[in-house]
Amino acid sequence: MPQRLIKNSKLTNRQINQLIGYFALEVPATRAAKVMGINRHSAERVYHVIRRCLARECELHSPLGGEVEADESYFGGRRKGPRGRGAAGKVPVFGLLKRNGKVYTRIVEDVSRKTLRQIIRTKVVPESVIYTDSFRSYDGLVLDGFKHFRINHQECFATSKWQHINGIENFWGYAKTKLKSYYGVSREHFYFYLKEMEFRFNHRKVADLAALIKKTVRKHQAVLD
Repeated sequence: MPQRLIKNSKLTNRQINQLIGYFALEVPATRAAKVMGINRHSAERVYHVIRRCLARECELHSPLGGEVEADESYFGGRRKGPRGRGAAGKVPVFGLLKRNGKVYTRIVEDVSRKTLRQIIRTKVVPESVIYTDSFRSYDGLVLDGFKHFRINHQECFATSKWQHINGIENFWGYAKTKLKSYYGVSREHFYFYLKEMEFRFNHRKVADLAALIKKTVRKHQAVLD
């Protein structure tokens, strides 16, 4: 008997493979369940297991090096709020992006200097070049052993074509656009959806995303709760 793709699941490996295929294509779990003729709760539980495996894989990222862009953004809620002060109930997320490489995200309690610098020190190789905007929480990166360039968004143009944080800003737009299709994600599960966006962005050029997701699910020995 072949090994179960997801332990404790009553679905067959064939059904789970189908759901992985639908997940890769961003087909909602309820729609996938209807097409397959299975209970929607079964499909939703498998989707959650998949997201959990993708999140685990994302957390295995090695430290980023070279040229790295750093920025923070806010997710959820409808009202705009002042930067760095909770943004009216939104969830603050910090991101790092290696140019021409992968992005890494972390939900944070705040965007204080202490919080952001601690993440940078643990996720960026020393002596890397870090690009940020002029937010004061990025003060002191040179003291931590990094080369640091700031971009002033109030200026019409950057002083050089390489002085920008367009990469990480593109990711924020990518993630927020895709998350809108879920019509609201609970705070309880937001981390897993965020990591799904991170995984999809980092593997957006992969020809067979379903095969990669299946491999990731096997790697992390997924178990249905």
